[in-house]
Amino acid sequence: MKQTFLLQVKNLTVQLSGKPVLNNVSFEIDKGECLAIIGLSGSGKSTLIKTLGGNYFGAGGVLFEKENGKMPNVIIISQQHFFKNLSNTSTFYYQQRFNSCDSEDALMINDVLENLSDDELTIQETLEMLGIGHLRFTRLIQLSNGEHKRFQLAKAILQNADWILLDSPYTGLDAGARKLLNKIIDKLIANGIHILLVTSHADIPASVTHIALLDNGELKEKMPRKEFKHVIPGKNNLPLVNSKSLETIASVYDNDEFSVAIKMVDTNVIYNGRKILDNINWKVNKGECWSVSGHNGSGKSTLLSLITGDNPQAFANEIYLFDKRKGSGESIWDIKQKIGFVSPELHHYFDAACSCFEVVASGLFDTIGLFRQLSEKQRAIVTKWMSLSHLANFEKRLFRQLSNGEQRLVLLARALVKNPPMLILDEPCQGLDDEMSAWFIALINDICVGMKKTLIYVSHYEEEIPPCVTYTLKLEQGKIAA
Repeated sequence: MKQTFLLQVKNLTVQLSGKPVLNNVSFEIDKGECLAIIGLSGSGKSTLIKTLGGNYFGAGGVLFEKENGKMPNVIIISQQHFFKNLSNTSTFYYQQRFNSCDSEDALMINDVLENLSDDELTIQETLEMLGIGHLRFTRLIQLSNGEHKRFQLAKAILQNADWILLDSPYTGLDAGARKLLNKIIDKLIANGIHILLVTSHADIPASVTHIALLDNGELKEKMPRKEFKHVIPGKNNLPLVNSKSLETIASVYDNDEFSVAIKMVDTNVIYNGRKILDNINWKVNKGECWSVSGHNGSGKSTLLSLITGDNPQAFANEIYLFDKRKGSGESIWDIKQKIGFVSPELHHYFDAACSCFEVVASGLFDTIGLFRQLSEKQRAIVTKWMSLSHLANFEKRLFRQLSNGEQRLVLLARALVKNPPMLILDEPCQGLDDEMSAWFIALINDICVGMKKTLIYVSHYEEEIPPCVTYTLKLEQGKIAA
């Protein structure tokens, strides 16, 4: 019988750091099929993608059909993006995106793509197809998450990929960017490129013909898309937030004495002559809960960086934080002390060699890693927040051993651990499954309402915004939308 499959996976079993992650996974992708794999956070989806792409090894078999007598070119596009700078190092720290002198050491899109193709027209046409032609001479470190995804696709296309394995490609994309990515995936498939993607049930492109569920490392039935119903077994059944437990958690610092959390007056941020933020006037009073929205690249992350102390251009502007003008003598640590913060950039550059306990504890000191001894009181606070966040079993696990969703939950606990008066949560539910997201949103809502916290919340999904949010700031091309 003639072979019809494009990819055959048979009894694939993978262990990472001695822990079983995939167990006897078997499936085939036949000609004309496109498969999407869904599942809860920590079910092994990213491990499966990386194993199929040759990054991890395990028992069992992975067999791609040969293309014209040759093994196909298989390229993974992961959730996180990695690149080197002009000094040939990859040891960026997350504030560098906002420091013009540091970002000048980063490669441009054009620098990378010209090493893959000497056809200028092909490069430009590829970028235009992906909607980033205007970014050809932009530094990689200054790209948004969505722009990075499309840049990685451009690299794969110019490397003549036969297969592109996409690990949660919609993560961090606004609604418009998600629609564009759907069209791009459809076009790639029409051009003969095979696509396999890990995604959520809510983001499945029209070109996907089959869906398979990964549950606790085991692949359940692969089914035609028309037969798929959104019922995912093995839910975490997370308990409701315990309000009494929240009441017993004290602030680490006495830092609630202020009336205005944020005030920006005619604030501008400019990189290489390009205005990223244009004449921003914004005031956030103590206890207010705000949503900050806007398309990828609209300036949201830059706006937040002015508040958290990571952007040096804050000192060239009239900005007030906690009733004090920025630059009037406070240190960056004085500012960070009052803010609980999480963002995709912080996640990307965090020290993965720390234990989960150390990651959460580092939030007490606002450091990327734990570099000092904890007092007994501090250890008790960390333990309590990990328990409250359903992370007690992860205390001794290395951060890098967790799934992306589990890592994000640890970073959320890090943001909360010192019980700060203001929370800045940039795409906090990235990588979390539906139930984890719902639980976390309920937790944040209870914290902000019960403890009168000030909240700045960024999400591209309206359903992820907590009910306590009653104010909205929308950015369009660096300006506040009317």
